[in-house]
Amino acid sequence: MLRITDTISIADWEITESFTRSQGPGGQNVNKVSTAVELRFEAERSPHLPAMVKARLKTLAGRRWTQDGAVLIRCEETRSQSRNRELARERLAELVLAATHRPKRRIATKPTKGSQRRRLKAKTIRGEVKALRGKVGGDE
Repeated sequence: MLRITDTISIADWEITESFTRSQGPGGQNVNKVSTAVELRFEAERSPHLPAMVKARLKTLAGRRWTQDGAVLIRCEETRSQSRNRELARERLAELVLAATHRPKRRIATKPTKGSQRRRLKAKTIRGEVKALRGKVGGDE
């Protein structure tokens, strides 16, 4: 069981791990041992996650979110399979924890009087510069 917060934890049946050969360092070990971990979390079917957390998790996961509602995390940083497994689980926990936090609502503000005046003054100066670019009229 992977514990995220006091109220949210992920059961073992929701997580599937598969091991493949890594592309990183390791010499001959790379060709023989499957150290890379691909962790799959069935987020859409998870009864432990509230609907709002699932929606935020979908946006945070981005390309890691599959069409059938799973989150894929691949880890091949170290030569050790067990360490890669731990790292993948930590990343999943961080991702779900980030999805539990509600983003602050943006409060719309008006521009200050000073900034409005500066903007209008800059526009008039720019307009005068452009007006002076016209053809020079001769006194004939």
